[in-house]
Amino acid sequence: MPPTVFTPVLGALGLGIAWRRGAEVFPVPTAMGDMILGAITLLYLFCVAAYALKFMRRPGVLSEDLRVLPGRAGLSAMVLSVYLVAAALAPFAPGAALAVLGTGLALHVGLVTLVLRALVRGPAEQRRVSPVWHLQFVGFIVAALPALDLGFGGFASALLYATGATAVAVWGASLVQFWREDVPAPLRPLLAIHVAPACLLGSVALALDKPGLAWACLLIAALLAGVMLLRLPWLLRARFSPLWGAFSFPLAALAGLTIALAAVGQSEAVRMAAGLILVAATLAIPPILVAILRAWARGGLGARTNAARV
Repeated sequence: MPPTVFTPVLGALGLGIAWRRGAEVFPVPTAMGDMILGAITLLYLFCVAAYALKFMRRPGVLSEDLRVLPGRAGLSAMVLSVYLVAAALAPFAPGAALAVLGTGLALHVGLVTLVLRALVRGPAEQRRVSPVWHLQFVGFIVAALPALDLGFGGFASALLYATGATAVAVWGASLVQFWREDVPAPLRPLLAIHVAPACLLGSVALALDKPGLAWACLLIAALLAGVMLLRLPWLLRARFSPLWGAFSFPLAALAGLTIALAAVGQSEAVRMAAGLILVAATLAIPPILVAILRAWARGGLGARTNAARV
């Protein structure tokens, strides 16, 4: 069971959250987002059960999956998905959502501990700055989404500033590294992850009544997304690969931020942009998810991503 499967699943959960928010701005059924979240949550639980079975048969696979970049990205996405499941549950079952949020935080702390140990003990090339660091070290900001729904504004505010500083550090280190050396074509889709922190920080800032910070985050996200859109042929030079799952969550997060800003503002331009991004995310994320799931079902995904074998 290759952990890369979890990357587009995280994006699909983010798409469900965006559609739930979209009901506040667009004339779409409120249940649309809940239906997407329900279906993808079931898929997520199936994937978790599959990986749990793999882990129980040989616990060492966890450390082995953390040694390779696709494995670290997938396991990080698996943990971050717990936060979005908590956000999906929050309006209907606050008690269950709180339990899921606590579980996600515990798993995330454990994952970061294992990642840091692998970085320290592993070869020097593993310590190179990667966009996946956002998922591991900045990803705690995703926990702020259900925390806000559950009334933990102080905790969400602390996450905003702590992860914001971490995101700036990762962006800066990545820019220096990118300036010095080129990114191999197969790894270029991972660069899309850089967009996600700005979007999530902006969404949390807006919910905490900090519109100026939210707009600044949107500007950063738009600049990053614009550069990547202009360099799209360069990003996709290696053609389709399982790492295309990295496009899914940033796209969903960008849709979520623009929808949130459209809901509180009166700008028709922002509303149109939010609609276009939501449509783009809806058209892009499901095919990526299906393609990666199909590769898993056919048995070739594990070998292509160097996933640990039982």
